[in-house]
Amino acid sequence: MPQPSPEEIDRLLDKCFEEDIGEGDITTRSMVDEHLILTADVVCKQALIFCGADLFQSVFLRLDPSSKFSLSASDGKSFAKGEKLFQVSAKGRALLEGERTALNLIQHLSGIATLTHSYVEKAKPSVILDTRKTAPGLRVFQKYAVACGGGTNHRMGLFDAVLIKDNHIKAARSISRAVCLARSELGIKFPVEVETTNIQEVREALDSDVDTIMLDNMTVEEMREAVKKIGGRAKTEVSGNVSLEDLETLSSLGVDYISVGCLTHSAPAVDISMNITWGK
Repeated sequence: MPQPSPEEIDRLLDKCFEEDIGEGDITTRSMVDEHLILTADVVCKQALIFCGADLFQSVFLRLDPSSKFSLSASDGKSFAKGEKLFQVSAKGRALLEGERTALNLIQHLSGIATLTHSYVEKAKPSVILDTRKTAPGLRVFQKYAVACGGGTNHRMGLFDAVLIKDNHIKAARSISRAVCLARSELGIKFPVEVETTNIQEVREALDSDVDTIMLDNMTVEEMREAVKKIGGRAKTEVSGNVSLEDLETLSSLGVDYISVGCLTHSAPAVDISMNITWGK
């Protein structure tokens, strides 16, 4: 997953500033001189995998183009509790007005990266995939955070991969017909993945010569039988309410991929604080 572009960052910050700063921080502007320069330290209050350096810096550079960073964390790097992530000097008004937006973003993205890392380490040698279960407008950032945590991005959206799910199968009336229709329309431009929920559907997907077979919400015994049946003729992906506690068992089945929606829709924010240290 490539790093979010400056244009994507600008679009996100436009919305963030609109909802939080609006016409201006009336508390800060009532008491902080517009020329006062302050310095702040940003410290992690727990062990984490960091994500969001460009976003963090962009918040303050937008509010004060003369902002200076004497320390800046690197995306994908691990930090211990108490380590300093950033030191930033800028106009006091910019620091105080941008503080919550900056922290919200890096706490959320670092939370995703940290949770992803824990899944990746426990699932080896299976590969951890993310899903499309992302917050509207944040997908590119959340999927980047997954990559920073060592996970692998599945598809970006509905436009870059064929994934035939249960409702597609119902609409097409069978797996084989759904695959046939997709391939007749798209050719070999995109690999084809099919969601299955039982062994009969696995057999039909195999007969349709798909590239990847998703084993969705199956029992461990059903998945074991399915992997044996597939026998390497297609890639295998496990999906459906996967928890950390499930990973050792799932990986032992020999599946290629394990997709995890909670990486993006339920990752807890990490604890990061920003404190003014001195001013002039």
